[in-house]
Amino acid sequence: MTTTNDVNPPPVRALRFRTVRITFIFLLLFAALTPLAYSQAPVYEITPVESSVKFDVESSVAIKGIFKTWDASLTFQTRELSTGVLDIRIQADSVDTGSGVKNGKLRGKDFFNAKEAPYITFHSTKITQTGPASFEVEGDFTIRGVTKKEKLLVSDEGKGSPAGTIIGTMAFDRKEYGMNSGIPFIRIANRVQVNVNLKWKRVAGLPPAFVQ
Repeated sequence: MTTTNDVNPPPVRALRFRTVRITFIFLLLFAALTPLAYSQAPVYEITPVESSVKFDVESSVAIKGIFKTWDASLTFQTRELSTGVLDIRIQADSVDTGSGVKNGKLRGKDFFNAKEAPYITFHSTKITQTGPASFEVEGDFTIRGVTKKEKLLVSDEGKGSPAGTIIGTMAFDRKEYGMNSGIPFIRIANRVQVNVNLKWKRVAGLPPAFVQ
């Protein structure tokens, strides 16, 4: 004999309760796993004392220099490489070419314009792994108050280890940033190459989830 309960579907109220319960359990699981993912995100320290930011311009008289005052950071929200952000902030008037005359010219309004635009910055917007230990870092590069998209090509010596070095190169056209002048008696190319050597150590979390 078939009863009414055997042929009739569960009451709507029971179905709603079951749906709410399943949703609640899912939310609890998500809340439990999310802090774990964030706690495993790598935390890095970059030490300027052990690192360097240099530049080089082709010219009739060598123009090479180093920036003495700057800082950098590499942060991640999770272990996903796409959440990584590299920031470099350089004090423009800390440029040192070994020549007082060149330093003064570069700090002036025709070049870095350090008085009105005291900082040169790079803020990454996308990090893409291009090889076992190579990466393309796209970002916003700002110098003398002008911001444009540039690419920093880097290799990571020590990838996945507790410590290592990021070695990167970026080239830009100085005239695109308003540096149209020259230096008396010196022929200067438009292309400027920036070289970074960033010593890092991972102080917490797991390495990023690199492509092997």
